Amino acid sequence: MNSRERFTSRVDSYLKYRPSYPKEAIDHLYDVVGLGANSNIADIGSGTGIISKLLLERGSDVIAVEPNQAMREAAEQMLESNPKFQSTSGSAESTGLPDQSVDFIVCAQAFHWFDRSAAQIEFRRILRPGGRVILIWNSRLTNGTPFREEYNQLLHTYGTDYEKVNHKNISQTVLLSFFKEGSMHEARFRMSQEFDFEGLKGRLLSSSYSPVPGHVNYDPMMTELRNLFDKNNQDGLVEFDYETEIFWGEV
Repeated sequence: MNSRERFTSRVDSYLKYRPSYPKEAIDHLYDVVGLGANSNIADIGSGTGIISKLLLERGSDVIAVEPNQAMREAAEQMLESNPKFQSTSGSAESTGLPDQSVDFIVCAQAFHWFDRSAAQIEFRRILRPGGRVILIWNSRLTNGTPFREEYNQLLHTYGTDYEKVNHKNISQTVLLSFFKEGSMHEARFRMSQEFDFEGLKGRLLSSSYSPVPGHVNYDPMMTELRNLFDKNNQDGLVEFDYETEIFWGEV
């Protein structure tokens, strides 16, 4: 499937069950990386507007660039009343933005979908001199507890192409080669969500590699998810733990 259309049928689950980003991570962007209330920020691969919303709350001007119409419209519905918000159909490789028009580029949960070489050229074009690119992921923890390890095994067993599209495939070498030599910085923060079974199911279905109803893997995956939840829940809830990873620098 075209990567730009992978989430079209998952927008409702994405809106309900995907995590936001921890306050400490957003503080880091403003206190350390240098974002400000007067910054003009391109949120590229903006999806349903999760991080656009947080940047707008800090007073920044945000241009959300998203190729998927369903996700873009969800963000517009949520944020269009804010005069500092703009939304446009575009991609990392072809944003449609003017030359040297933004101070920062933020890519949250999106960089692993890009054509990196084409995106690098485009980012250099639209950034103002001294502008920076910020890549962010909420990286789900996959070991350390039985639930984390069993859930990850579930994805390997039943996910349609989990190994292929997992953002963890983006190595440190790939990241270093994307940024200007010697300019990449890193920061990490912890966060978690709590889910009952319906929430856990919704979080799973928000992932593009999760089989949909009618797929041969769907019913066995749901059966196994139920077993996993029944075995690991505490008072009807399971912890879904993340490390929020931030990589930033010049390109």
